[in-house]
Amino acid sequence: QVHLFESGCVLVHPGGSLPLSCAASGSIFSIDNISWFRPAPATPRELLATVTGDGSLIYADSVKGRFTISRDNAKNTVYLQMNVLKPDDTAVYYCNARITISFPPPVGNREVEVWGQGTLITVSS
Repeated sequence: QVHLFESGCVLVHPGGSLPLSCAASGSIFSIDNISWFRPAPATPRELLATVTGDGSLIYADSVKGRFTISRDNAKNTVYLQMNVLKPDDTAVYYCNARITISFPPPVGNREVEVWGQGTLITVSS
């Protein structure tokens, strides 16, 4: 079993900043891409930012320049630093990771996609 645990729900004022974190736990062999999503009008979950296994960074236009994604491989944790928050940023934020899990022989290693439980971020005065 592998789980992703996100930091708790928060209320923040417009223009404020907030760090989110998401930690993976379980029988983890390795973690490839880790991403942050939130719901959007055109899609149940809009991809906001990704940090790949080799450290490349990808951002959606809606958050580029305001949000920064990073990862700490030693802690199996991904962070999303959110700055200059707007009321439109109010949403449930989900982390997602492609994780390789070690199973006993003969199964060996298998890659799975795991979602966090979601954390509500409210931007309001």
